[in-house]
Amino acid sequence: MANSAQARKRARQSVARNKHNSSLRSALRTAIKRVRAAIAAGDKAAASEIFQKASSTIDRIADKNIIHKNKAARHKSRLASAIKAMA
Repeated sequence: MANSAQARKRARQSVARNKHNSSLRSALRTAIKRVRAAIAAGDKAAASEIFQKASSTIDRIADKNIIHKNKAARHKSRLASAIKAMA
């Protein structure tokens, strides 16, 4: 257990930050799943529209350092190429 006042405060901040970051990570996963579902459904127009929204979500979360910027770029690239490959 934290003994000093500073350590207790840091522990409280850590819990709050962890909860916030977890919700952002969850939003990221949900955005990616929505795009993948649209791709699986076979509707290219809908998938492109959902990808635009997901792309901004992915960028926003990367800007906050919840995920690395290269990981964000990798997700966006793979989703975009999957949409492009749809016939």
